Amino acid sequence: MNDDSRLSAVASRSAAPRTLGSLRAATEKAGFGSLTSRLDELREWLAGDLQAIESELDALVRGGSGDLAERAAAHLLGQRGKRIRPVCALLGARFAGAGGDLRARDLAVASELVHAATLLHDDVIDNGDERRGAAAARVLFGNSASILAGDYLLIEALGRVQRTGEPQVLTDLLATISKMVAAEALQLERRGTLEPSREVYLRIVDGKTASLFQWALSAGARLGQLTEPQHAALATAGMALGRAFQLIDDALDLEGESAVIGKDLFADLEQGKLTWPTLIAAERDAGLLGELQTIARDGLPNHALLMNLLERIRATGGVEAARQFALDEAQRAEVALTLLPEGLARSTFHAVLSAAVNRRA
Repeated sequence: MNDDSRLSAVASRSAAPRTLGSLRAATEKAGFGSLTSRLDELREWLAGDLQAIESELDALVRGGSGDLAERAAAHLLGQRGKRIRPVCALLGARFAGAGGDLRARDLAVASELVHAATLLHDDVIDNGDERRGAAAARVLFGNSASILAGDYLLIEALGRVQRTGEPQVLTDLLATISKMVAAEALQLERRGTLEPSREVYLRIVDGKTASLFQWALSAGARLGQLTEPQHAALATAGMALGRAFQLIDDALDLEGESAVIGKDLFADLEQGKLTWPTLIAAERDAGLLGELQTIARDGLPNHALLMNLLERIRATGGVEAARQFALDEAQRAEVALTLLPEGLARSTFHAVLSAAVNRRA
């Protein structure tokens, strides 16, 4: 989402979160002036809910002065993310005519807590040292505390969903968490192999990333009245948005200045992970896969060789392929949403899609 202009007054008055602001910045960088203007209008529509959600998350941060798990969780929550998943939950409710239902805020907060929990767990699995520009919780509090912090946030999320009184939403979230765990297990199982497989890549991305986008959008919609085809359309749109978001993350790891982007890229390679651009590059450059497998097996070579490898990956067009795939997924979401009535919810979701696939940071 995106924001500012006349809504900057709303932002300063209510300390509205950066969610729409970060999306606005993305559209401005991409040159979408009219889209940015529309997002200014749309932010006011969601500002109350967004501020309430941010207040809930801030309360968890301020309350994180208890045991190690709470402090580790508060540390991550204090490093604010894009909040796109909570926005999806709010939009799902709006699509279903339940925009005034305060339970949507609980679902929105829950989606962010589940996401944060997976980050805490991922950093332990991947030995991550940094998250959102700050030291990872595991570095400051230890691996055990980081795992417990993730568990704490999952319990908090499940409690919030339970109190909505919508058993199907809770059942769906449990199924989503199960998919996320299975996808992480699959990725761990294949660590170090670097065998290019589009099918495996999509299974991992759909499970780890896209499934939570899908749940957030669908969960909000459960609070209102939609036909089953309309609900299925929202689920499709959520999955497509999640895929597109991850594909652009993959592309960004290979764009920009080499000194900046190399770290994330080669961390993935060392862990035996092929992103979409590197997967496509390995398909198109017959000799590249062997060199990538050597990195996964033996560790990183010197900087000059790494930069040469980076240029070879770029030369295959893998980055462009990832961005095109993301655009295709955005189009799939747009087609699905034609089953929903036109209005501000659709306009807002279109803006989210546009910002997600055209961002450069």
